[in-house]
Amino acid sequence: MSGTCCGGPPWHNPNKWRPLLCGRSQRRNTNREAPVQLAVSRHIRRWIMDDIAVAKREEVNWKQVGLFLVLTFGLTWLLDLVLWWLVGYGQDVTTGVLLQLQMLLPAFCAIVLGLFVFKDSPLYTVRTNKERPRWFFYYFLVYTVIYTVVGAVVIISTNPTTLTMAGGVTQGLTILGLVILIVMRAVSGREAFARAGLAGGKLVHWLLFAIGVVLFYGLQTALNYVFRLGEPVDIMQLMAQLAPAQMEQVEAMTPIVFLLVTGVQAVLLAPFTALLLGFGEEYGWRGYLQSELVKMGRVRGILLLGVIWGLWHAPVIVMGHNYPGYPVAGVFLMIGYTVGLGFVLGYAVLKSGSVLLAAFLHALNNQVVGFLSIMVYGPTDPVFSFGVGLYGIAVLAVIVLLILRDPIWRRR
Repeated sequence: MSGTCCGGPPWHNPNKWRPLLCGRSQRRNTNREAPVQLAVSRHIRRWIMDDIAVAKREEVNWKQVGLFLVLTFGLTWLLDLVLWWLVGYGQDVTTGVLLQLQMLLPAFCAIVLGLFVFKDSPLYTVRTNKERPRWFFYYFLVYTVIYTVVGAVVIISTNPTTLTMAGGVTQGLTILGLVILIVMRAVSGREAFARAGLAGGKLVHWLLFAIGVVLFYGLQTALNYVFRLGEPVDIMQLMAQLAPAQMEQVEAMTPIVFLLVTGVQAVLLAPFTALLLGFGEEYGWRGYLQSELVKMGRVRGILLLGVIWGLWHAPVIVMGHNYPGYPVAGVFLMIGYTVGLGFVLGYAVLKSGSVLLAAFLHALNNQVVGFLSIMVYGPTDPVFSFGVGLYGIAVLAVIVLLILRDPIWRRR
């Protein structure tokens, strides 16, 4: 990123950019560079023209989008204010519960508006026709309210037993939501769930995207190791820090066995048990907002969504989440990361038609990042590292450019 060519950076020499901008007229004079640059130029022009063509056919309902964003940002940033003022950001149960509650708010707002306000919403039809999938959405609303009550309890109480019980209650309700989702899908059928915006998609998409997420972050961890941008985690020390109840379960394990068991749980089990938390963000962002913004054109709409998603995280980033020590730069990095990840998750939804896949990938993303950075190899600097750092975002940008070559971006 910081390296330059002979004669200085390319932006000091406008002639280097001329083949990219001028098209066919420069072919004879730029035999070496023109093929690659013209290919990139053609793709960029095609994305722009296709997006403009789509925008002429469909219009975003900005009034509804604005109402959704005001409600979502208002509730979220109010919660962040409570976290900053009354609690203080930290690695404790209270912070964890409040951050998880924040994840639920985009879907909560989208569901409330869809069920009761936006009469052209599929959810409004599901409610008025009394279709069975509505019960899952009702449960999610109740689930969010209970999570809010639990959040208030952990703010007020400092009793360790109360905090432990609060964690158990939220985990139990999250798993119950997954059970309700499965049962409702079984009794309602595929078509009813699809009408409610809860299509499951094909198994092959779940497998391919999940493998891609794991491989991506595995590569990021390997690159951090190769370039010595962090330190290996001391598993023995980590095991010694576990609570006594947990220590009894792992004291007979070797560090390697402990690492393998934890990794399997993080990759195969936790993304499903945390599916409802991932759904909390993804139904709001990918389920509702993406479906509106892609009317601008798929590339432009998902790009804008990525920026919005990053700004939504701004208060907790300033408090030290993800990029501790970088309150301002961290916000810009988070926007870059959410734009890149937003294209990947948006692509998954476009290919599969399933917001549930996006919810699963979101949960998997969080679990894999946490496992690798806490249990395997932790970056020394959150900004100048691979993964969610600057170098990782650069790799993610390359992946985005590759997936943008798929013709699906040019469809309505």
